[in-house]
Amino acid sequence: MFQYLKKSWHRFYEWGVTPSELQREYPCDLVQSPPQTVYFRGIDISTSVDKVFPWLCQMRIAPYSYDWLDNFGKQSPQYLTESLTQLEVGQVFMTGFKLVSFQHNQHVTIRSRFELDWWMKVFGDIVVSYCLFPVDDNRCRLIVKLRLAYPKGFFWGPMMKALLPPGDTFMMHKQISNFKKLAENSDG
Repeated sequence: MFQYLKKSWHRFYEWGVTPSELQREYPCDLVQSPPQTVYFRGIDISTSVDKVFPWLCQMRIAPYSYDWLDNFGKQSPQYLTESLTQLEVGQVFMTGFKLVSFQHNQHVTIRSRFELDWWMKVFGDIVVSYCLFPVDDNRCRLIVKLRLAYPKGFFWGPMMKALLPPGDTFMMHKQISNFKKLAENSDG
């Protein structure tokens, strides 16, 4: 029974990724931050990286997961806003993050906003890279790597260690599935 639970819990840390993808270096690995935990998420997308990357940039204005839960009930836009692809380090993403690095059609890397005391107390220091890898001209992989240090404190630290792995799995699966759907259905 314990082995089953251990194996089941492990899927909250790594899903949709291959062993070789787990071994790669990602842009979030270059950000100075002592991670306590690492999560990986991956998905195949049946379109080119240049069709997916603009949707990653849209995280500047919306989270694209469960909007009723993390976007105050407002639907994430189902259309692209071209100006959002004009990225600059320091831009806010999904309220709680800032852009720390990017490379056009390759990755967007964001980190928790230290100036948001409430965010840091609840979620801790999180660095996330959304990386695109072409498979061929019409297919790519979106791999997301999260490095995080849980919040400190008697209450929030243990609570996030218990809730964040399944919670992030729930939210991130919806988010990257939305990116897949929107990118595969985009006209141009």
